[in-house]
Amino acid sequence: MGTYLNPGNDEFYNAVKKSKIYVDKTELLKFTNSVLCGEQKDICVSRPRRFGKFMTANMLVAYYSKGCESKELFDGLKLAEEQDYEEHLNKYNVIHINMIDFLSRVNGWFNRLYAKKIVVGY
Repeated sequence: MGTYLNPGNDEFYNAVKKSKIYVDKTELLKFTNSVLCGEQKDICVSRPRRFGKFMTANMLVAYYSKGCESKELFDGLKLAEEQDYEEHLNKYNVIHINMIDFLSRVNGWFNRLYAKKIVVGY
């Protein structure tokens, strides 16, 4: 199944520390931090296909999640230059749902119900 609440920073760690190519997009976190507690706190991070949505989600999880310690991971990145860098670091409970995985599971569940004729109509 997977860990959905505070899943940790393993995915982002692998991208930053083990990949030969990593483009630092942590300045997105600078913007997110600036609106986190304001009226515009609901943020939609949308990108075109193959443009790093999964990587961005992993970065958000690694930065905000209470489920891991990420200071060392972010210390060498652009965000670490900001004064309020540590204010939100690993301070929140984070729910991370991979929608592709989630929808494929729901679709599989629905197909099994439909095959057994258990689906209830409106």
